[in-house]
Amino acid sequence: MYGTLSEQFDSQRFPNDYQLVNGVVMHAENPENFHIPPDVIKRHIRPGQFVELRIDSPRFFIHEDSPEKCSCPTCNGEMTKPILRHDHPLSLMPMPQQNAPSRGWGEDFWVCIKERSGRLFRGIVDNRLVEARLHELNQGDEIVFDVDHILAVHDVHRQQLVVGMDVADLKELAKWVGQMRRHSNK
Repeated sequence: MYGTLSEQFDSQRFPNDYQLVNGVVMHAENPENFHIPPDVIKRHIRPGQFVELRIDSPRFFIHEDSPEKCSCPTCNGEMTKPILRHDHPLSLMPMPQQNAPSRGWGEDFWVCIKERSGRLFRGIVDNRLVEARLHELNQGDEIVFDVDHILAVHDVHRQQLVVGMDVADLKELAKWVGQMRRHSNK
């Protein structure tokens, strides 16, 4: 990839109408069940850390032999088509090759950040993606994405993120944690 991250992001295309899913929009549509990192965490994401993204396409729908609705593995909410999920980056937890049929489903996957410029990131895909035949995104490929595409930061980075915060950031994080606890106790 050449040019600025902004130019790379603007020119990045995936076949079959696949696109990166906006986590902020997903959270707004299902705030009780679909949680994303708060802005204070996202501001501290740096190269070398792992973030989770989702790629999906409106072109593919649920298949005839699948249930009418299924449960989202991330938020346990109802979905009209399954999302494939990788629990950890392959470089942190090596997994054997999975031979699942490609069905046009969405897929959550981990990316290792290599570069950040403002809201944009460049990273390397760190999972063997099941739907690669359809979206042509493979382990080891570079991908450029916006901060709003981030669904999660891997747990291995929690301490590193918090240690890098100043007092104002820690207060902002504590406020967010308090809000999350109030919502979960309802």
